[in-house]
Amino acid sequence: MEPIRKFNRFELKYLLSMEQTREFKQQIEAYMLPDQYAWDSGVYVISSLYYDSPDLQCYWEKIDGLKFRKKLRVRIYETEENLTEDSMVFVEVKQRYDKTIQKRRIAIPYRDAVTLCDEHHLPDEYDERDRPVMEEVLGMIEERKLQPTLITSYFRHAYTGTDFDNGLRVTFDSNIKYRVNDLDLASKNPGRYIVSPDRVILEIKVNERVPYWLTELIAQNNYRLIRISKYCTGIDVANEFPQKIEVY
Repeated sequence: MEPIRKFNRFELKYLLSMEQTREFKQQIEAYMLPDQYAWDSGVYVISSLYYDSPDLQCYWEKIDGLKFRKKLRVRIYETEENLTEDSMVFVEVKQRYDKTIQKRRIAIPYRDAVTLCDEHHLPDEYDERDRPVMEEVLGMIEERKLQPTLITSYFRHAYTGTDFDNGLRVTFDSNIKYRVNDLDLASKNPGRYIVSPDRVILEIKVNERVPYWLTELIAQNNYRLIRISKYCTGIDVANEFPQKIEVY
């Protein structure tokens, strides 16, 4: 697994019904390609462990709408195999600067992710190209006293752009769940729903601009942008104060 270590992009999100999802997938299949890393069913499962401070600084930065904010997570792409110390995982710093998403990530064995994020020191062996991200992670943990806070998991059906739309990704996330206990990525505990199980989060991710054909489809379907964070909504639901999804 050779990760892209850093990239910038824009993200647009929409909340769809199951019927809208089926229709939109049919509409974009003429323009896009199925994700090559998906299972035979066309989907895969993502689980992410989010870190936050004891006073939930990352959560409140999102809620307060800070234009510059960032968060730390460890992400796995689930397989039929159980997660072991040797399993490869992503350690990611996801940063927002105004409307631009900046992500820095490394792919390392799970044991090294635990060493880095939970034991707070560098692994014994690592790729020197990963050192800048590792040091940034350690700096974030020390500055904010970050600790494991919440796990999200969901099914993702993804499409990628052709050579004409390089960098374009369209994803459909469903069966979106969270848990604030049992914060072990190796656990198969499914948790509770973040959003209604009959709803799907559509995300459009682009490096520079949304292709014209895609903006036309969005307009024709009358989809409305939403502002939603799986992590923040999970925190809200866990505290039984559901966050209002902003539509605009």
